[in-house]
Amino acid sequence: MKRLLWIDISKGLAILFVAYFHFFRTYFQYGVLPPADWSGLAASALTILRLVWFKVSGLGFHAVGVFIILGGWTLMQSTMRRAESGPAAVGWGAWYGARFLRLYPMYWVAHLVYLVSPFVARLEPVDSRIILSLLGLRFIDIQMNFMYLNAAWWYFSMLIQFYLIFPLLFLAARRLGPWWFSFVACAAGFFARYVLLVVWPQNGLWVLGGFAICRLPEFVLGMSLAMWHARSTARVEWFLLRGMGLFLGLVLYPAALLLYGGRYDYIFVDFATGTCCFLEIVGVVGIISLFKRPAKVFGLVGIYSYGLYLIHQPYVIWLGLRLREQPIWMFLVISVVTLAALSAWGMLLEKATNTLVNKLLSLRKPAHA
Repeated sequence: MKRLLWIDISKGLAILFVAYFHFFRTYFQYGVLPPADWSGLAASALTILRLVWFKVSGLGFHAVGVFIILGGWTLMQSTMRRAESGPAAVGWGAWYGARFLRLYPMYWVAHLVYLVSPFVARLEPVDSRIILSLLGLRFIDIQMNFMYLNAAWWYFSMLIQFYLIFPLLFLAARRLGPWWFSFVACAAGFFARYVLLVVWPQNGLWVLGGFAICRLPEFVLGMSLAMWHARSTARVEWFLLRGMGLFLGLVLYPAALLLYGGRYDYIFVDFATGTCCFLEIVGVVGIISLFKRPAKVFGLVGIYSYGLYLIHQPYVIWLGLRLREQPIWMFLVISVVTLAALSAWGMLLEKATNTLVNKLLSLRKPAHA
């Protein structure tokens, strides 16, 4: 499958925003911006800039929604390309096997890295819960397991649910078309959130992603965008990358944030904030794409974003706890260096894992010949 560079750059920006958010939230223990000792007109401008930075930094968790959208897009795009050769070309058994080899080996390596690394935050004991964690079944006894060891791994348990039902989603999308498919799937996702938030209130972790259907609207938006992109590539990329999407996301973001205000509003908040964040990130990608070197760097981070996602949080929590007495400028400098180092570390681990898996598979082939 031909890769879209701007999709890789979007993944790179999204995972860096998530990792930075976890670093930022640990550094600001109480979520309150300390007062500045500034005065005068220039100082007022700096104060406003400081406040904007603080507010934007606090929205980093919205980039998770961007990953869900991009995940739906790339999965739909790759599967559509395989299906072009005929209905039997997809081969769902082989498809599941490829997904398993893509997800689980690196996920297990991340567990090993967590257990042996000296500079990670260990906030919980290693006990029998690690078995469910290794299986990815963190939604079992969700309150005890969903955020166990590395809270970022909750996303993995949601991802395997989406992969499990993806053949049904793919067939429905092809049969209904992107508009009706989006309508039906979003209705199902919002109804699931309504039940778990209003009718039969449950632990909020189910809505976060413990029950993947609650995040189906974002995933399906990505799938539908992939279909629209295949039909009208130039038009979709013009909207997303040439400023219109960036402007629309900026206008709609304040309204999306208001949805945090009530239980009924919260049914729609993850979809709204994730979509707005997606428009902003992809709009920024349109600017980055104009510069060859930065585009290649962020694109490379995006290609190996899975490794960075799996390993980053215990490291940034460990370091963030030790930086709380440092000034903000020092935190920002260290953030850049830390994210660069973690990107390289995650890339190294993912490449090594993929290489090892491919070698083991190649050794098995003669035995089946």
